[in-house]
Amino acid sequence: MEPAYLLAPFVGGLLAMAIRLPPLVGFLAAGFALKAMGYGSVPALETIADLGVTLLLFTIGLKLNVRTLLRKEVWGSATLHMVASTGVFVGALALLKALGFSLLAGAGLQSFAVIAFALSFSSTVFAVKVLEERSESRSLYGRTAIGVLIMQDIFAVVFLTASTGKVPSPWALGLVLLIPLSAVLRRLLPRVGHGEMQILFGVVLALVLGYALFEQLGMKGDLGALIIGMLLAPHPSAAGLSKSLFNMKELFLVGFFVSIGLTALPSWDMVGLALLLVALVPLKSLLFLLIFSGFRLRKRTSFLATLSLSNFSEFGLIVAVVAAAQGWVTDEWLVVLSLAVALSFVLAAVFNSRSRPLYTRVEPRMRDRDVAQLHPDDRPIEIGRSQVVVLGMGRVGRGAYDRLTDAYGLDVLGVDTDVDKVTDLQQAGYSVLEGDATDEDFWEKLTLAEHVELVVLAMPHHAGNFFALEQLRHQEFRGRIAAAVTHFEEIEPLERRGAHAVFHLYEEAGTALADSAAEVAGLAPVGGVRRDSVE
Repeated sequence: MEPAYLLAPFVGGLLAMAIRLPPLVGFLAAGFALKAMGYGSVPALETIADLGVTLLLFTIGLKLNVRTLLRKEVWGSATLHMVASTGVFVGALALLKALGFSLLAGAGLQSFAVIAFALSFSSTVFAVKVLEERSESRSLYGRTAIGVLIMQDIFAVVFLTASTGKVPSPWALGLVLLIPLSAVLRRLLPRVGHGEMQILFGVVLALVLGYALFEQLGMKGDLGALIIGMLLAPHPSAAGLSKSLFNMKELFLVGFFVSIGLTALPSWDMVGLALLLVALVPLKSLLFLLIFSGFRLRKRTSFLATLSLSNFSEFGLIVAVVAAAQGWVTDEWLVVLSLAVALSFVLAAVFNSRSRPLYTRVEPRMRDRDVAQLHPDDRPIEIGRSQVVVLGMGRVGRGAYDRLTDAYGLDVLGVDTDVDKVTDLQQAGYSVLEGDATDEDFWEKLTLAEHVELVVLAMPHHAGNFFALEQLRHQEFRGRIAAAVTHFEEIEPLERRGAHAVFHLYEEAGTALADSAAEVAGLAPVGGVRRDSVE
């Protein structure tokens, strides 16, 4: 592969960052620039792009709770939007044909339906990348958007299987054995450690047990990677595996975005038609907004989920390739759709990077909904009469919860992102609710009453605790704030932002261990005074 294929996306990414756009906009521009200079797609780049998409779907599966797909606001929204948007795009294409567009001159209802179906998809690659960059993939709107995308991917796989007439092998029925096998894989997952073996294990699962096995059985390989990820998702180590694959996946996805730009060099007629198709994206967005609102989601949740889905999809290109092979559309449509997908990515990147000011501008025009009518997961978070809120119910948070309730008799509420952990703690008698304090959406719904005296920041990562502290200050919280850290350099930023007490876990544990050991040995501190009692 020539150096230009590496240099162009790097320069494009730098230029995009310089004007405060996501690097993927620069990667797309690099692909178009390379195509204009006479470069074409090469096997190595296609392989890298395919690896990126496969690893992306595998890591999506690692984070996906199957119960999310069973929620009516997910499968219902995906199904309703697929039907409604396909109908809208069929009507729009018929109108464009009536206006005399040459590319539509010989097109009939079948061609319209296939093109409209391809345009109804939203990009999984784009949306997940945007959500991950914001660290909002676990928010309600992020989970809803990803669930809709997964449902769309399933619709696409069904279409591809039906349209090609390629029936899966009878041996595909044996894939149900992956369910008991997943128990073995989950047991093996923590044993491979956290280094190169963990990364290699993830790659083997995604590309061999997922992609290669499903392709061999006549099914979509990417679907296999997604399913393998979903089967591993319940294990606590799945999050660590996803993080270890993050940089590799991001690097390979650069190849995917460059390959989109390299698809073809369009004519002016194709550019004009692609621009008109992109101009129809607001109709697609409006349908999402209306459907999400119909499922009783808050204005902010509906708007942000809609914004992340307001684009065309790489899966639409795959649908178009199959349709062209069947003779349902001409090859020229592959160029038009490729350009429309790329342009929709550029516009979506711009709008998503400005999601907060856009919502502030649009919110007054959106209809208010009574709190009692909102979806249960989207209602304001009530903390009752709790005097203390502990954010993060791992070992540190749980220890703080127990000490504050048992020794000080305080009414404590715990908050954690892990649904299974929350359920176990609730069954054990803890007052705990599910919530992600690293997500801005959580703070939008949280109401801290005046009787809350103390907030304990016990999340495992400094960035999460620092973000929570910023949000508490933004809400003008008047109580006390305590935080736990694992590195000395994390103490000063938290204290500077207003934390009243910051505890270094290892130092405090070492002090307590030394005191306990000395007490057992019958030793007294020098001068008969304990160090922790010295002012």
